[in-house]
Amino acid sequence: MVPLTALNPGQTGLIHQLRGGHRFVSRLAALGFTPGAPVEMRRNHGFGPLIVAVRGAQVALGRGEASHILVYVQEEGDAASNEKH
Repeated sequence: MVPLTALNPGQTGLIHQLRGGHRFVSRLAALGFTPGAPVEMRRNHGFGPLIVAVRGAQVALGRGEASHILVYVQEEGDAASNEKH
């Protein structure tokens, strides 16, 4: 399990946990960031905002926000084993 910021462009993961206060978690959930949802990193240059695809939408997140989203990294062909977590 790693923070969302650790994913490289093109990598996918499954959301495991959102860490933060009620308002923060509620806002992310409203954007589609819920446990079990798949996410794909679209842009992560190592600085500035990240762009991720979640539930059919592209969302820009600040690095601080993204660091509070914990994901299971999916390797190619490894989707079934990560769904067990």
